[in-house]
Amino acid sequence: MPALTYPNVGATRTGALPNGWRHVRHRTRLPDGCFPAAAAAVLGWRLHRAAGIRIEADAPRAAPGVRVVSGLGLGPLRLPAPCEVVWAADDGQRAGFGYGTLPGHPARGEEAFVVSRDDAGRIWFEVIAFSRPAGWLMRAAGPLGRAFQHGYAWWLGRTLRRLCAAA
Repeated sequence: MPALTYPNVGATRTGALPNGWRHVRHRTRLPDGCFPAAAAAVLGWRLHRAAGIRIEADAPRAAPGVRVVSGLGLGPLRLPAPCEVVWAADDGQRAGFGYGTLPGHPARGEEAFVVSRDDAGRIWFEVIAFSRPAGWLMRAAGPLGRAFQHGYAWWLGRTLRRLCAAA
């Protein structure tokens, strides 16, 4: 079984991201009362699928050790991105997971998708990530690759807000 392609495994759980890597932190406020629906959408892959990402996971719910291949694009232009879930949480205040890259992913690093309640009871969705290019494609993308990562985080937040409003 291939190993993760980066050090600092689990850093997205605490948010203490390693120096020298690209960082993404994007936070979206969600509608009041939607914590259960948002948590289920994140942990059950519904968020990613609703955002237009093809997800092939070896379990119906995110949990440590679950292997996931996400894909962006169409047909032969679809770019596979294999990952493994390295941590998951679901305690009523915080629900989500972090997954790390496996060989074949265009980047190296970790990304987390977390729904949480703050002390005032507001509900938030946050994408936290650190990464580096793994090959020529991401290196060639340069600033466009970084812009894509931030845009992807924004799109996931918008999609989860829409899912919560419909619930």
